[in-house]
Amino acid sequence: MGPFSKALPRMGDTERAALEAGTVGFEGQLLSGRPDFDALIASGPNVLTGTEQQFLDTEVRTLCGMLDDFAIDSAGDMPPEVWQYMRDQRFFGMIIPTEWGGLGFGHFAHAAVVTRLATVSVTAAVTVMVPNSLGPAELLLHYGTEAQKKHYLPRLADGRDLPCFGLTSPYAGSDAASIPDRGHLTTREIDGQMVRGFSVTFSKRYITLAPVATVVGLAFNARDESRPEGERDLGITCALIPVPTPGMQIGRRHRPMDSAFMNGPIEGEDVFVPMDWIIGGEKQVGQGWRMLMESLAAGRAISLPALGAATQQTSVFVANGYGKVRDQFGLPIGKFDAIAGIIAGMAVELYATDAARRFTAGALDHGEQPSVASAILKVHLTEAGRRSVNHAMDILGGKGISNGPSNLLSVAYRHMPVAITVEGANILTRSLIIFGQGAVRCHPFVMAEMQAVEKQDAQALGQALLGHGAHVARNFWRSLFGAPVVGTPPQALLNEARMLARLSAKYALTCDLAMGLLGGKLKRMELLSARLGDCLSHLYMASACIWRYVAEGDEHMQPLARAALRTQLDAAEEVLKDLYANLPTPGRRLIGQLVLSRTAHLVPLRDVQMLALAAQLRDQPEVIVRLCPDVSVPKSGGLLDLMRALALTEQLGSDTTAELNKLVRRTRSFEDAAADMPDPALALAYLRAADKVIQVDDFPGIQGRAGM
Repeated sequence: MGPFSKALPRMGDTERAALEAGTVGFEGQLLSGRPDFDALIASGPNVLTGTEQQFLDTEVRTLCGMLDDFAIDSAGDMPPEVWQYMRDQRFFGMIIPTEWGGLGFGHFAHAAVVTRLATVSVTAAVTVMVPNSLGPAELLLHYGTEAQKKHYLPRLADGRDLPCFGLTSPYAGSDAASIPDRGHLTTREIDGQMVRGFSVTFSKRYITLAPVATVVGLAFNARDESRPEGERDLGITCALIPVPTPGMQIGRRHRPMDSAFMNGPIEGEDVFVPMDWIIGGEKQVGQGWRMLMESLAAGRAISLPALGAATQQTSVFVANGYGKVRDQFGLPIGKFDAIAGIIAGMAVELYATDAARRFTAGALDHGEQPSVASAILKVHLTEAGRRSVNHAMDILGGKGISNGPSNLLSVAYRHMPVAITVEGANILTRSLIIFGQGAVRCHPFVMAEMQAVEKQDAQALGQALLGHGAHVARNFWRSLFGAPVVGTPPQALLNEARMLARLSAKYALTCDLAMGLLGGKLKRMELLSARLGDCLSHLYMASACIWRYVAEGDEHMQPLARAALRTQLDAAEEVLKDLYANLPTPGRRLIGQLVLSRTAHLVPLRDVQMLALAAQLRDQPEVIVRLCPDVSVPKSGGLLDLMRALALTEQLGSDTTAELNKLVRRTRSFEDAAADMPDPALALAYLRAADKVIQVDDFPGIQGRAGM
């Protein structure tokens, strides 16, 4: 008990609430070193109800057709008719049950709506995302009083009330639990009656929807000065404050990356918050942090991963499509190896990350609250979105950097740092949360050991240690001599499944070695913790590739599934090698060689395989449809222009378009080139559509000469 009490990191109340929030899913099997592929596959495909599918096919499609991203971005807001349509069709009430006037959608449907909107307008997606994510509706559903639910939920569902939630303060960003905003218990006379409540002074920033909100969710630290010293802090508390309320200033805007979605500060001085405004009433005073952590376990797996997936899908669709339309040196640029390899790499990563997102949404729909998996998705989907849009911008060249209505990706490109930053900055989430929380929450014995030490229960600690010792011994054996495959993975991916099982055992053993050799110091060694989190993330995404291949049952996707799986396994192995090279322990090289020995390394993708994947993406439109199912049709703009050109390309065929491009270079005339084709009208329509994609926008210049 003595050595363990010193070695294990101390756990505060806020950290305990975060660790205990949510449930453990398949990521726990990866950390056990014994993943069960039958359990993985048994979760089955994502399923939409008839109502959900109809909403995607009708209301979402209609809304996308109302969105002009450049016009919204230039105006700094969405048109009034878009706001009204969102209210009328209850886009703000997707997670609210039908008995309260909402749509009552599942998590996968919710994610699909946000993803489809984000492919045409990030502003619209964020506007819909926030009321359905971590905020008043989610908190009311789980913790609100009946009176609060009866008043607010119908109003939130139909858009009469627009919510925002104030958590971040100027001096408490990533360290959200240390918010300095204070509410002092007091009593005030209201309408002739004495009412208990809190006098709250606060300063919040970066609050999405704040400038247009009619109800503010607020997190503050409650205090009772009448209590003895040391007992006055009651803890973080969540309240709902209607707009306007005396003492609260709201309405000014931030412009994150000059975005058009509503975001701004909220200030309050001596704002009286009656007990009836506390979410859940007086019994929930001081329970706000636990409420937020439990809600975040689900919300973080939906909203920002949906934005990342939308950016990836749009980037792949645009890069692949532009590579077919844009012709240089007598060849579509997508056929040049340098560009083809990049597009294939984007598609391979999209298959893996979107598989993880869909798999986790399915877990949420089955009642799980996977807090560690949600952190994995938040980091890796948004980072993948950033990489993908960067690659696509490189391929677009001057077309990508010329802003205007016909631009294809500039607004999405500008928005990606926002997704990287919010709901737990990626640096923080990657280096502290994924492994820091995952090692304790997902490990079969560490949580029990920490609880035994905290309670000074020697018998419980002994039992946990015996189990832990056997766990280490099993994974040591599996690491050196092979890990059996548990369950029946698909035959087409059997070799990859074997490698995944072996790497899972090696990863589990490495976690125990790192925790055993470094003890509580590991918590502060963030570069090592980040690598351990990365390895778990790659194994999770690799597992999701197997699930997706089986769930979709599409043989056309087998090359992409295998490529995505191998890429993630290769990345996991490289992370482990890098970790052992940096382990600050004598004999680290020997330990690393021992643990990583006898690894049946799967050869990573060769150039010829990547180029074959790129050819499949160019020549088989159905593969792009399966890979980018959420890319939607906007009202106008460059994306719509590209869609029209690609539709005409499919009608003509790639050979005909290649011949047309040659004729244009020779004749310098669209009309003359089209005249020699079997269907001149169709050929001319294609040439004009492709030209519209290639052209960029220009604007009136400054009159007069510079300096004159």
